[in-house]
Amino acid sequence: MGRRRRGRNIDGILVLDKPSGLSSNQALQQVKRLYNAAKAGHTGSLDPLATGVLPLCFGEATKFSQYLLDADKAYESTLVFGLATETGDAEGRLVEECDASGLTAAGVEAALANFHGEIEQVPSMYSAIKHGGQPLYKLARQGVEVERKSRRVRVKTLELTAFRPGARAEADIVLACSKGTYVRSLAEDLGKALQCGAHVSALKRTQAGPFGSDDSVSLSTLDALKDNGEWRDMDALLAPADAALGELPLVQLSESGGFYLRRGQPVMVPNAPRDGIVRVALETGEFLGVGEVLDDGRVAPRRLVVS
Repeated sequence: MGRRRRGRNIDGILVLDKPSGLSSNQALQQVKRLYNAAKAGHTGSLDPLATGVLPLCFGEATKFSQYLLDADKAYESTLVFGLATETGDAEGRLVEECDASGLTAAGVEAALANFHGEIEQVPSMYSAIKHGGQPLYKLARQGVEVERKSRRVRVKTLELTAFRPGARAEADIVLACSKGTYVRSLAEDLGKALQCGAHVSALKRTQAGPFGSDDSVSLSTLDALKDNGEWRDMDALLAPADAALGELPLVQLSESGGFYLRRGQPVMVPNAPRDGIVRVALETGEFLGVGEVLDDGRVAPRRLVVS
């Protein structure tokens, strides 16, 4: 028999406005303690330097965290030209320095145009990608460098919103992209293209799948609610588990259909999509989980919540 988890059994998604200076796991553990939650997980790492949208899943919602991991993201970032660092951000050791006073806004915009659409990126040695079971950043801190394969990512939006000229010119950008896109790598590649080096000095995630900055809650807000001792007010901040599923089509079942699906049996659903993964709920609105449309038109259970 498995060990019973301590804490409250709560289900849902909290969109945290992660502060700078905390890793994603450190932020998760703080929120988990504030909620006294039995089970929780985050949905993809944000660097300690980075701030912004970090969805945290509790209880049954953790079953669907992969959909948020795979979702598109959006960021606001400040890039500094003339200084290249070991990590690609402001926390790394300086490795290259030059005068960036010759840069112009027009020149930066022209270079940015080359990073739209499908591009290849080589992940930083200071990323969380694992090699031989260890995150690359741990190997990098040991002085070990390994060959990384380039990855194809998609940049949907990349715009210059402000430019401040000078020997250490700065550019503010907004970026919408596919999962696995590294803003630090983009800054490094842009610096190489402009022949002056660059790094990220500030990074804020503004969107993760269906969740944006307006949905996020700060740690200070949670601290204040915890001090008031009202679980009800804290729990009211949680989005339902199916909010992670974004644009998946919804199919609804009768009570009898739900009965059989919960027991692992495929069921017929009128007007269901012809194929693919679907979100499944009862006609009453109760969320059941995720199913897959089979070749014969029935919907088979793939990941169900425990009610």
